[in-house]
Amino acid sequence: MIRAELAPLPDPIADLGKGTPVPPQRRGRAQRTPTNPLDPQGFPTPAPAPVPAWARASGRAGEGDPLFAAGAGLALLDGHLRTDPPAAGALRVRLALKSAAASAKMLRVNTDERALRDLRFAVGDPLGPAANLLSHWRDLAGRPPSLDPDRIGDAAARLDLGLANTTALTESLLAHSRAGDPVSAAAKTAATVFSHFPDAPAALPEILALWAFDMVIAIRLRWPRPLPLIATKILDPTLRSPGGGRRPRPGDQAWPNAAAGAIAIAAASALAADLDRRAKTLIAAAPKLRAKPAAKIVDLLLAEDCVSPAEAARQAPMTGRAARRLFDRLVALGAAREFSGRPTFRLYGL
Repeated sequence: MIRAELAPLPDPIADLGKGTPVPPQRRGRAQRTPTNPLDPQGFPTPAPAPVPAWARASGRAGEGDPLFAAGAGLALLDGHLRTDPPAAGALRVRLALKSAAASAKMLRVNTDERALRDLRFAVGDPLGPAANLLSHWRDLAGRPPSLDPDRIGDAAARLDLGLANTTALTESLLAHSRAGDPVSAAAKTAATVFSHFPDAPAALPEILALWAFDMVIAIRLRWPRPLPLIATKILDPTLRSPGGGRRPRPGDQAWPNAAAGAIAIAAASALAADLDRRAKTLIAAAPKLRAKPAAKIVDLLLAEDCVSPAEAARQAPMTGRAARRLFDRLVALGAAREFSGRPTFRLYGL
């Protein structure tokens, strides 16, 4: 990652108070730091999450009040989302990508975020379980939240989980989703989903249970689109009990605290994603772009985790060569990053 070295600027007010003139600064040619042009472009490490210290999860199972930390984190995240941030779409799909990567780890599927990014642009034959996981979480983030039989059946089918009676399961989930505070209701709903598949390998119903957890949070907080949150942090080692052992799964005695701790960490991480700053940089750079379809490219970058020049050329519309030049310009302006590190089939995003 390329990190910017920031030097403190002189304080003109303090200098005036001393009664001494500020010597003029001589401008010299900026020195360039050699970099590998094929490395993905980086940004400085984002600032800590804007969650007060007293409201953060303690980081260790059994310490503090995870439900309180979860409520505080979700309240702050909810307030942020209600300002309609321009990069809300990019945040949702990026969290879907992270959730898919965590789900693949649960299933011991050999993939990571970079490989999953590529899968979104793949065409042809069925792409296998990794692509199904990405589709599973992107569908959650891409439609309004609901717990209806068809939506639950589609989610289960993507995970190869058979549902004989989706209506009965839906009625049970709706009852649990309305009881108590949103986090506790989501934890109970997830436990109900998990218990519905006693004969399936544990990882598959667990992923569906985490999907239901995020769905209930979105319904209870009246979000227009769900945020895939809990799966991004459920594997955090700090959520395990001090004595070790396997992590709590939905329905276990330690599950409510583990779920609350995971959602507290996930909410703080989503607030610290730094996408708002990057979105503002992109929007400020838009008037400097000469291409007429540039506004469409800006909208794509604000709505997606990453965009390929070919995809941009189709949707703008513009030629592939013009799209590549436009993305190179955005990278030069510090308004976009290149994720792939390849000389061809490059991917760009905030």
